Formats: sequence, C-alpha cells, structure tokens
Amino acid sequence: MAMSVSIVAVVTALHLIAFVFAVGAERRRSTAKVVPDQYDEMTYCVYSTDASTVYGLSAFGLLLISQAVVNGVTRCLCFGKGLVTGTSSTTWAVFFFIVSWVSFLGAEACLLAGSARNAYHTKYRKIFGGGDLSCATLRKGVFAAGAALTLLSLAGSILYYWAHTRADTGGWEKHRNEGLGMAMQQQQPGNDFEKA
Repeated sequence: MAMSVSIVAVVTALHLIAFVFAVGAERRRSTAKVVPDQYDEMTYCVYSTDASTVYGLSAFGLLLISQAVVNGVTRCLCFGKGLVTGTSSTTWAVFFFIVSWVSFLGAEACLLAGSARNAYHTKYRKIFGGGDLSCATLRKGVFAAGAALTLLSLAGSILYYWAHTRADTGGWEKHRNEGLGMAMQQQQPGNDFEKA
C-alpha cells in the first residue's frame, strides 16, 4: 500500500479543525457570577454562553472521525495481511500506533469531560448575605490539554500511517515455482481431427 496524499490531507484537516475547536472552547469557557435577586434576599448564579460545550463536542466528533479514517485505512494494525517482519518500519509503526491511540484517548477524555463539566450549571440559590454561593465552572486548561493532545494525536497518526505504508506488504508476496517456465513445449502440427 502506498501512502495516499488524500488520506494524509483528510486526517490533517480533521485534526487541525478539531484543534481550532478545542482552542475556541478554551477561550469561550462559561463564566459565572453571583447576582442578587431583585425581588427577595436570595442570590443565584448567572452563566455566560455555552458555546464551549458545542465547540468541545465538535472537536470530539472530528477527532473521532479522523482516528476512524486512519485505522480504517490501515485496518487498525490488527487485521489484514500483516506487516513485513524484522524491519525498523514495523517497529516504528507499532510505536506510533500506541502514541496515536494514547494521545487520541487523552484528547477525547479532556474534550468530553470538559464539555460535560462546562454544561453543568449550579441550580440552587442562597439567602443573600448568608454565606458564599459557589457557582460551578470548568477550571482553566482542560480544553487546552485536549488541544495539545489533539496535535500530538495528529503527529502520531500521520507517522503511524507513514510507517505502516512502509512496512506493509502491499499485497505483493514472493511465490516460488509459479509462472511461465523458460522452456515451453512446442505443439506438433498435425491433424486435430482423426478419422474413425
């Protein structure tokens, strides 16, 4: 199997778009402030936009599609004809396969957990002046970690695909004693129909 430029372009584009969404999710995290109720002596939390939840889930989906493309093309290193053994390309393919999956799972965990935590809003109210109300918000850096792991997953996926294509047998197998021989038997010219 030769390395396909279109596969590399699709995987790179999906990873980079997921990275942009993860950075956007980090920048648009929900913020909250405690405000007093104008009708009684209660306080409640007012949250800003939930855009980072949508950005985080979009990055999650794009990264999942990209990983599916890479592992679908390479047959996840587990299925198919197998790789040529005893070469450094096979060793690198296995190494980058592991790097790709570990960074992918870490990025997916950060993006999914960050999106879920960002979507959570404190629902309770407290009496004004009766203590501090804690508004639940996502801590800084969760989506940034997902973005960094997305770039690491991009590098791991591309290098895994490259090493896999170098170590792949590509369907070419060495066969013995097959094909045309050097000496061919000549047919004797004669009458194909014999009279009975």
